[in-house]
Amino acid sequence: MIRLLKTADYRSMPWKNGGGRTTEIATYPPAAALDAFAWRVSVADVARDGPFSRFPGVDRTIVLLEGAGMRLTGGGRDAELRTPFEPYRFSGDDTIDCTLIAGPVRDFNAMFRRSDACGSVGVVRGSRAEVAPAHFRLVYAAAGAHRCAIPGHPRAVVEAGNTLFVEKSADGDAAPIVIEPSAAGAVAVVVSIEWP
Repeated sequence: MIRLLKTADYRSMPWKNGGGRTTEIATYPPAAALDAFAWRVSVADVARDGPFSRFPGVDRTIVLLEGAGMRLTGGGRDAELRTPFEPYRFSGDDTIDCTLIAGPVRDFNAMFRRSDACGSVGVVRGSRAEVAPAHFRLVYAAAGAHRCAIPGHPRAVVEAGNTLFVEKSADGDAAPIVIEPSAAGAVAVVVSIEWP
């Protein structure tokens, strides 16, 4: 199954801890509650300092999209996320406090419940890239548009803010996704997900 998800298809909701809002791009099973998803991909706007929501049993990756960055403290390590489009992995089991460096930020979030799914997050910028087959793949156009090609299917243009969602069909066929940024400065965040 191949779908082009536009911003109107996303779901806005409060954070699990009520400290902000997130825009859910996709989750599995579809429309799963926050304690029942196998995986979840979203974008969050962080407007003030405060704790991250805890997600026990979940592996998390975040990618700074906009803003000066944030400092994360907890889980036995400290990290400063200042450079956009660099994935940062951590455990949802940990209590993480966030301090904004200089004003609000926006970040991309991918969550994988360890008992149900495993995933990776990569970034495509500046040149053509190929994404290997996986059970689920999402190509989020974080900046600029991208042309995505899958053999045997029409080419898709993924405009900024939209997402190409690809799920392996029941008979197991799969093919790589070829991603071509439409202009210099275009950046895509790519999520690949498999069952454990």
